[in-house]
Amino acid sequence: MTERKPPGVSFESWVDKQIREAEARGEFDHLPGAGKPLPGGSDTSYDELWWIKQKMAREGLSVLPPTLALRKEAEDAVARALDAPSEQVVREIITSINVKIREVMFKPPPGPPLGLKPYDVEAVVRDWRERRSAGSAD
Repeated sequence: MTERKPPGVSFESWVDKQIREAEARGEFDHLPGAGKPLPGGSDTSYDELWWIKQKMAREGLSVLPPTLALRKEAEDAVARALDAPSEQVVREIITSINVKIREVMFKPPPGPPLGLKPYDVEAVVRDWRERRSAGSAD
């Protein structure tokens, strides 16, 4: 366990002493990454969130502003609807995403504008029918 800083000794000199003694004991020898450049490329600008960004990259996560996330969700919903097994499922998917789009239209969250309006359910159903009939003609 690390000893406590003695009273009357400045914090800086106490830390310097701890580092000096650890170096003398060889505790900094053979550390992983010794002599190698720091990860992150040649960008020398400081980013206080660097560790969060690295963790998110390692975990395969991304965070989008709410409106951009909804745009992506809407694209995915239309794609799912066009591949849905029944007209009822198409209607459920599009109705569900339309509810979310309307909520954002009337109470916009911070971030870029949504740039979407609710989908015409009948138009998506029409597209779905056309795709199914084209697929069965093969």
